[in-house]
Amino acid sequence: MSPTILNCTLQRHAAPILEIFNEAILNSTALYEYRVRDLASMQGWFAEKAAGRFPILGAEEAGTLLGFATYGIFRARAAYKYTVEHSVYVHKDHRGRGIGSLLLRELIRVAGEQQYHVLVGGIDIANAVSVGMHERLGFTHAGTVRQAAFKFGRWLDLGFYQLTLATPDEPIDG
Repeated sequence: MSPTILNCTLQRHAAPILEIFNEAILNSTALYEYRVRDLASMQGWFAEKAAGRFPILGAEEAGTLLGFATYGIFRARAAYKYTVEHSVYVHKDHRGRGIGSLLLRELIRVAGEQQYHVLVGGIDIANAVSVGMHERLGFTHAGTVRQAAFKFGRWLDLGFYQLTLATPDEPIDG
């Protein structure tokens, strides 16, 4: 059985997304955060995504959320309007099954439909699995900020990977 890709909702997916976020915060460098999030924070997170018309895509199988992907504002200045920064997270029990790639492919498709031009992923440079997934899907290394963060008693290097799309069809200033 292969996972179904769907649009996540606050009511149905806030708790499983929160579980995935918090596991990543506590046990990995996928998120450069120290403290777990609470369920109340998910309301603001979902509202921010909705306000920006940013997708929250989930991979679900037998009613279980296996992972999710989303994007949001890359930088707040108007000239960056065609660039988004994306995130892909897979539940710890479902990694290694290609779910991250499935989600990222769909996120790329949606970004093209929404007329974005560049997707940027900020990845801990030591995360070989995520770096490899991005490279297999056509992302290229755009640069690394050395010692950008400090977590688990060590400095972390943040690599930026980008994919340039053929969209938008007719970019405009302003």
